[in-house]
Amino acid sequence: CTHLLSPSPPLPISFQLAGGIILGVGLWLRHDSQTSLILQSSLDDQHAPNTFYIGIYILIAVGAVMMFVGFLGCYGAIQESQCLLGTFFTCLVILFACEVAAGIWGFVNKDQIAKDVKQFYDQALLQSKDKDENKAKKAQAVVKTFQETLNCCGGGLSELMTSTCSATELFTKEKNCHYKIDELFSGKLYLIGIAAIVVAVIMIFEMILSMVLCCGIRNSSVY
Repeated sequence: CTHLLSPSPPLPISFQLAGGIILGVGLWLRHDSQTSLILQSSLDDQHAPNTFYIGIYILIAVGAVMMFVGFLGCYGAIQESQCLLGTFFTCLVILFACEVAAGIWGFVNKDQIAKDVKQFYDQALLQSKDKDENKAKKAQAVVKTFQETLNCCGGGLSELMTSTCSATELFTKEKNCHYKIDELFSGKLYLIGIAAIVVAVIMIFEMILSMVLCCGIRNSSVY
């Protein structure tokens, strides 16, 4: 039994390390300067759509729980405890379900998130020409934040393109703010998706391992 369990701690430890990496990625995405500046913008009483942060918070929570669960699995394997390993397996199943739910959420919302941010930007762009000077100034500040952060100009409102883009930028797709918004959030969502897939694969191996260890402990106790 000791021979059976001796190789097991490295895998829960690797699970802890993976949890730490996922937590780090989540925190980096949450505090990334580009997304933070854009999603903290506000237009009168309306704030920029922050649905994107839902996926980030799920990633952070899963990473933190993974670190604790990894410790539980490692301790359970060392102590040859069926109870702890059973708890470890149950936690893995719950985390795996959360990962699947997060993956489905990301797939469903991957286009909607960028669309909502683009609509918010276009609203600010339109409002920047408002007759109310105070209202226009607030909107101009939002537009400036987007354009300086993303190094872009223009948007989906063709009638306002010429006022925000130079002659050389006017017909350059890569300089359009809509294109830059799509590029920014698509890249971040792909990173979240890759992290979720890596975690899911690790979880599957850990679930198999925990069941093998439980069976090994149970069989050894018979003898």
